[in-house]
This record gives sequence, C-alpha cells and structure tokens, in this order.
Amino acid sequence: MMSKGNKGSQIVTLKVGDGSECTINLHGATVTSWKNKGEDIFFCSEKAVFDGKSPIRGGIPIVFPHMGLWNLGPKHGFARIKQWKVAETVTQSVDDPSCRVFILEDDEETRNMWNARFRLEYTVNLAEDSLRVSLKVFNKGTQNSFSCDEAFSFMTLMHTYFRVDDVTKAGVKGLKGLKYKDVINGGEHLEERETVTINNEEFDGIYKKCPCPVELVPEMDKTTSRRRLVTMNLNDTIVWNPWAERAKATPDLGDKEYHNMLCVMSGAVSEPNILGAGQYMTFTLTIVVD
Repeated sequence: MMSKGNKGSQIVTLKVGDGSECTINLHGATVTSWKNKGEDIFFCSEKAVFDGKSPIRGGIPIVFPHMGLWNLGPKHGFARIKQWKVAETVTQSVDDPSCRVFILEDDEETRNMWNARFRLEYTVNLAEDSLRVSLKVFNKGTQNSFSCDEAFSFMTLMHTYFRVDDVTKAGVKGLKGLKYKDVINGGEHLEERETVTINNEEFDGIYKKCPCPVELVPEMDKTTSRRRLVTMNLNDTIVWNPWAERAKATPDLGDKEYHNMLCVMSGAVSEPNILGAGQYMTFTLTIVVD
C-alpha cells in the first residue's frame, strides 16, 4: 500500500496476517519502522529529517557504494539519499501485501560522483516474526560496450537501528573470538567478551568475517524476545552507539535518545566487492524475532 508520509514523502506499508507491519520510505528505500505483533523492533529518531535530501536517522538505511567518509560524494554513499522506485512489473511485488521490490539505477548525478553503470534491486519481505531485506547489485556494463565494460568495486551495509529500552542492559552475542577495528580509539583487537555491551562511552566496532547468526539481546536481565541476524554475503558486523557527547552533536538525534538505540549493522565492507560487467551479487539480511 502506497501513502504519503512526512512532507509528502512516499511511503509503502507491508502487512502480514498476525498484525505485524513495516513501512518503507522511497527516499533511500529506507525501512523506517517494523512492528512485530505490536512491538517496535526498530529505532527512528524523533528528530529524523524527512526532507527528501537528508538520510533518515533510523530503521535500515542502505549504505552503497561506500561506507564512511567518501571523497567522491556524501558519507556512506548515495543510495540512502536517492529516490527509489517501486518495481510494479514484478508480479510478487504487485500482488503480495507482505513484499515489495524497489529499484535504483545510475543517473547523471550518480555518474558524476561514481562513474559506474549499475542497477540495485532491493526486496523487502515481511513474514510472521521475521523481516528479510535483500539487495541485488547489477553491473549494467557489457563486454561489447566500449564505455561500460569495466568492473567496479563497492561496499554495502544494512545500517540497522534497533530499539532498546536501555542500551546499557542490551548485548550482542556471537562476536567472541573475532578481530574488530576500534573506530573510536584506533587499533585492531580480539573480542574476548561473550556478550558485547555498551557502557558509558561511544562504541564503534567493525567485526570481520562474522559467523552466522549474530544475536541482539534487548534486555539481558529479562526473558524477552531476541533478534537473530542471519546473513548471506554480509560477512561483517558493526556495533555502534554514539553515547551522550556524540548524540548532542548530532542534529537529527535527540540528546537522550542514545539510551534507546543500538546499531547492529550487517555489511560487506572490510574487503572490496568486485563486480564484472554483466554480473550481479546478492546480499541478504534476515532478522528473526524469537
């Protein structure tokens, strides 16, 4: 179902029979909310900007074709700030209220930043107690085209914001024994903790070659539903919380909202993804609430 959202932005809503639903903003094809049987799974800031230009602070922004600061264009690439289209020609997308496919292709603006011919197909599928997002990246070049016969290199990441009642009581399991890059303090370390937690300071760790699945426990001192992250070709996991100082310096995030969010992101960012002319790659994240 298509509707109008903040400041006229186009919103697609998916539903399943158990009363669960999710919404996708065509600006960035950003999944902005997911209610699983009435429970909010994702965090979206009360100060999130819906101006059709800025990235949306919450849900699942799509990072492509670069993660982090980028000398060719905006931070984390352009996919999260471009207007996507609904693939109305895909039969499942038209007839199934629990699934939609979204399309983004290169244009003059993207080629001026990153001279590549590409097509992105992003499938969002809502099911009972799970949400699956899948990004298919096509290199539209052909071996017979003089100007479009080159491979391109890219990164991609599902920048997922999870809602928690108290970030200091939440934890992430499945990362013990992995090497991670400490983005805040520098250096590479071996993760020795059974459960990664956030305690009184910003944390930004990039964990490489993660086993599957990784699990977010929203409240470790209670018996509550957990979020299992099952991935395909998204072999890196980033755990991030901005804490107080960074939150205050972030215009589209409330000063105290860091208490209620924990980013557990699934990506392919630690090694380059090389895609030859005429080829494609698929990256999938399935979040299971159990």
